Amino acid sequence: MNDSATGQVSERAMANAIRALSMDAVQAAKSGHPGMPMGMADVATVLFGRFLKFDAADPDWPDRDRFVLSAGHGSMLLYSLLHLTGYADMTMDEVKNFRQTGRRTAGHPEYGHASGIETTTGPLGQGIANAVGMALAERILAARFGNVVDHHTYAIAGDGCLMEGVSHEAASLAGHLKLNRLIVLFDDNGISIDGPTSLAESDDTLKRFDSYGWAAERIDGHDADAIAAAIERAQNSDRPTLIACKSVIGFGSPNKQGTSATHGNPLGDDEIALVRKELDWPHEPFSVPSDILDAWRSAGSRGAATRRAWQSSLNAMDSADRAEWDRRMSGDVSAQAHKATAEHIAALIAEPQTIATRKASELALEALTAALPEMIGGSADLTGSNNTRTKPMKDIAPGDYAGSYVRYGVREHGMASAMTGMALHGGVVPFGGTFLVFTDYCRPSIRLAALMGIRVIYVMTHDSIGLGEDGPTHQPVEHLAALRVIPNLNVFRPADTVETAECWELALLTQTTPSVIALTRQNLPQVRTEASDTNLCGRGAYILREAEGDHQATVVASGSEVEIALEARDALQAEGIGTRVVSAPSWEHFAAQDESYRNSVLDRSKALVAVEAASTFGWAGMVGDNGGVVGMTSFGASGPYKELYEHFGITADAVAAAVRERL
Repeated sequence: MNDSATGQVSERAMANAIRALSMDAVQAAKSGHPGMPMGMADVATVLFGRFLKFDAADPDWPDRDRFVLSAGHGSMLLYSLLHLTGYADMTMDEVKNFRQTGRRTAGHPEYGHASGIETTTGPLGQGIANAVGMALAERILAARFGNVVDHHTYAIAGDGCLMEGVSHEAASLAGHLKLNRLIVLFDDNGISIDGPTSLAESDDTLKRFDSYGWAAERIDGHDADAIAAAIERAQNSDRPTLIACKSVIGFGSPNKQGTSATHGNPLGDDEIALVRKELDWPHEPFSVPSDILDAWRSAGSRGAATRRAWQSSLNAMDSADRAEWDRRMSGDVSAQAHKATAEHIAALIAEPQTIATRKASELALEALTAALPEMIGGSADLTGSNNTRTKPMKDIAPGDYAGSYVRYGVREHGMASAMTGMALHGGVVPFGGTFLVFTDYCRPSIRLAALMGIRVIYVMTHDSIGLGEDGPTHQPVEHLAALRVIPNLNVFRPADTVETAECWELALLTQTTPSVIALTRQNLPQVRTEASDTNLCGRGAYILREAEGDHQATVVASGSEVEIALEARDALQAEGIGTRVVSAPSWEHFAAQDESYRNSVLDRSKALVAVEAASTFGWAGMVGDNGGVVGMTSFGASGPYKELYEHFGITADAVAAAVRERL
């Protein structure tokens, strides 16, 4: 779609509307970043005016091109575009109230605040990596559904995005997979917050991206025809493309353009007056002449005919394919997930298994991926350890996207961020694995997925000192606590095969919350041997074994330490101390229960002790001031895991002793 729809209005005049709105909004807010929107206005005008496939009247059109503003600090570029092209919820009133509480025009673009914001950006580099995931999802769906999936993913990125390590990981993956529908427009202005980028780097960006397997070129970012020609070449490339758009930050500001002074501060009233003269923009703040606005609105409706033709193609689809398309795009997997999980658990009850929960996860995935082909798995080069690839799953390979398994390589951060992009794109349910200790590498992406409220599933194995000989560098101690404090993130730590299956079901059913499933390397007995009509893990914590005789104590545990809690119970019961065992696979789900249920499970009038082979931080909120916690207060060590549990005092004897102290 490279036909200009601007009529008699010049593209420079259209770009100046972006510049004016951006500098006026930042000035009104008394904070913000005017430089990037002013510098990239020409590029954005050509992209939206000539190429981008979208219809402002139908922002959720599944086959729209995706546009990601990776350099999210330049949010007024996006807000200006959305307003000018006619997105209904991006009114001029919203633009005038940039960065104000409760408005759609947040300081950095936030997914869900307004139509046309495809992802939350601001932490630099994340947007590029999200775009890689979107481009991958597009190719996967195209391989399944054919010509009803035929769009590009564009990203505008800055120097900071390309400096951040996550962009290196993601770009390398995109080049390897030959994601030729991905086009990154690099705001090559040579300026960062501190000053010239030469203060901190001397990379040859084009050579770097060429080495990744991208097409890469440099153009004049203020020459509309050069921009258009480069985008046309990119659209016809067999590789992802980086277009380095040589631009002037703060373009049009006589005294500040080309300097870091325009990056993160308002220009000031005097300078804005000079900009208006420089750009021949003699209009009041937040005023766009009708002819220029009409040209922009024409650009916003340019894709309507294409959208209608696409709808006709969708309507002509085979009925079975159409039903599958509709189901996948709805994101609702509840019926399939529940049926597959119920059948799987029934088999486990019939034939209990003593296996590691990472293996239990694989068994659950065997059932789930057979029922839900939209589940796209992967691992950061730990497939055999994470057990994330089931037997029927075929690898996604360069140019071949018909499979359902991604070999992410040793790119934990890039993997997590790409999965975010896949989930945002829709039509697929991404899950990927690494060791729990490496959630440190994934954390920025996990946090943003939680902030956006999207379904991404992180399969994190080797979840404690129980991994043994690899030692403290690989033994997560503080990681469960660190993850549990992230708002809107479900952290599951199942105790056996049945709980693992239940946690998988819960993760799949929650479309507005990402999930971490923490899994063991060591074998665990199946502690759930009786059928249940409900998903007990959905209560967060539940009574696994009731006390025999007078209830005097409760031991609560998660994951592999449930086995220890049961051993402690046996010892205490033998002494006549009636002891209840509570399994607590999810703090978040337990916190969501009503107070009466929580009190009925964890009776603080009795002796109450928790045990977990991790930092004790946070457990006081579960057991109360008088409760006890048996856990880790240091880093781990290298050695056989059974010896490590003894060494660090995470044993049934220690738990029983902690109970006796509180009787």
